[in-house]
Order: sequence, then C-alpha cells, then structure tokens
Amino acid sequence: MHWGVFSVPSYRAVWFWNYWKNGNKDITNFMKQNYRPGFTYADFAADFKTEFYDPKRWASILQASGAKYVVLVSKHHEGFTNWPSNYSWNWNSYDTGPHRDLVGELATAVRETTNLRFGLYHSLYEWFNLLYLKDKENNFTTQNFVKMKTMPELYELVNRYKPEVIWSDGDWEASDSYWMSKEFIAWLYNDSPVKDTVVTNDRWGRGDMCHHGGYLTCSDRYNPKTLQKRKFENPMTIDKNHWGFRREANIEDFYTSRELISTFAQTISCGGNMLMNVGPTSYGTIQPVYEERLLQFRKWMKINEEAIYSSKPWTTQQDNATNAWYTMKKNDRDERLCHFTRLA
Repeated sequence: MHWGVFSVPSYRAVWFWNYWKNGNKDITNFMKQNYRPGFTYADFAADFKTEFYDPKRWASILQASGAKYVVLVSKHHEGFTNWPSNYSWNWNSYDTGPHRDLVGELATAVRETTNLRFGLYHSLYEWFNLLYLKDKENNFTTQNFVKMKTMPELYELVNRYKPEVIWSDGDWEASDSYWMSKEFIAWLYNDSPVKDTVVTNDRWGRGDMCHHGGYLTCSDRYNPKTLQKRKFENPMTIDKNHWGFRREANIEDFYTSRELISTFAQTISCGGNMLMNVGPTSYGTIQPVYEERLLQFRKWMKINEEAIYSSKPWTTQQDNATNAWYTMKKNDRDERLCHFTRLA
C-alpha cells in the first residue's frame, strides 16, 4: 500500500517530487496552473490529513480480499515517515499532516481484527536528503546517511512495530556494504524481536536483487512465467502504470478482475506470491475501484482457495498435452472442460 505525501498532489503518483525537481514539463505546468508561486513539495505535507483514515476498515477490506499478508509503505523515497520517527524530525506523520502514527494504527488493527501478517516497506535512500547526496558525492566512501538515518529507522521500525515482512527498496545506487545491510539482516534473523518469523526481500544493495534475499522480487511486476527454483514475489499494482492514488486516473487505467486473476494464476503456477498494490487517498480512504477489485478477487478465491493457499507446483505441461486433449473421447473432454471451468 503506497501512501505518503505524494498522495496529496496525487498526480503522476509516487515519483511526483522527483519528476518535478528534475524539470518534467507536465508536472511543472500542473504546478503553475494549480498552485501559488513558490509552493514547495514540503508544503503538501500539511494537506496529508488522512481525516477519514479508519485502520479497522482497511483491515476488514484486506481480510475480505483473501490476502494473507499486507505490506504498508512506512517511508518512500521522499523521506516522509508514516510513523513518529526519532530520525525524521518534522518530516513525519506525527509532527505534521495527520498528527497520527499511521503505521502503528494499522499494525494494531491488522493484529487485533484479522489473521494477516503485517509487513512494512522501507526505502533505504531518499532522493534529496543532503546527507545521502553528500555520501553519493563521496562515491559512497562515507556512510553518514546510513548511520544517522537509514539504519536507525530500520531498527526503530522492527523494535517498535515488529513487522514480519521487511520490504526493502531504493538500494540500487550503492552496494550492500554501504547500506550496512548484512549487519542489519544478521541482527534481524538472530536477535530481533521477530527473528523466528520475519522474511525479507532481495533489495539490499546494488547487484543483490534476484540473487540474495529471503525471497526474490527481481523487478517490479516480476512474472517469469516459468517455474522458479526459489520462492519469489510478483510486486504489481492494480493501477496498470502507477503505484499511488491518482486523481487523473481513468477506469481503463485499472486492471480488470479477470486480468488480475490471470496474472495471479500465472504467478502461483510458477511458485510465487503476488503482492497486489493499492494506493490510498490523502484523506485516508481506499478508493472504491480498488475495494471492488479486492472483493471481486475474493469471490474467485472462495471457489479456488484450495488450489492456492500453501500449494506447490507439481507438474509441467508437456508439448503433447494439446494433442492428448484432442484425442480424448468427447464425453471425457467435455467433463474435463467443465472441471477446468469451475476452477477458472
């Protein structure tokens, strides 16, 4: 669930600030037409009010979708933390905007009202943090940003909220040695409060993705369509091209329930999980189109859940399978077709 200050402009979604800062003409014109001169990205934070945020309702929708775990963005590349972090002064959801602990409230609701596992996404880097930019200028031979920001935040998240999925991102510009990832993961699996239950993804440093991690993601929307030797996850989004809530989105920008189920079936058949993204609004609601897709998905799952939950691939279709189908007796073929139809 991608949620943050970017949910306020809700235009071109989560990379809005980066695109604007780098001179994107579309976003520059959008700002000129809709906001006063001198308006900064930080000014959006005051309007990130989340006034209709009801974490119990969110938890109810997630449970009703048939999901088994949820991953909330605790901090995206903009650096704004959705919890009252001691390491993000005045750029967090408690000091400005909602004046609420958004992470903590959802963690409590999920654990008290559902059987879902609670996970957190966290970006290692921040686009315009001066400490990070200085480390980058030094060719990552210094680690001031990591030691003063990234790692303290991660330890704080784990100790305070005890997430059972740590979804790391923003790793690609520097090695895992710069990020001190190995030290953190060693602590996570050996000494942390979730050491016996936590799982991690593979985004912990340049070159690690698709090679090292508790499970592999390999890329956004990773759908290999062939059986994989290691557990993987397909991180995709209901909005076909964007991760956050967008006011300019049209209905055709969203995958249909049939398209979502098709992608899901392909992913599961190859031994993977699917992490299906929802982008909440700045005022704290899950847009009806997202809720509808989740509930439609659950209708299909109610019929087919026995073939989904805890299932493992057990056979590979051979080239002669099609020929075998056509050589079946008609009655047998019709009976098999009905069976397939029920599963679909």
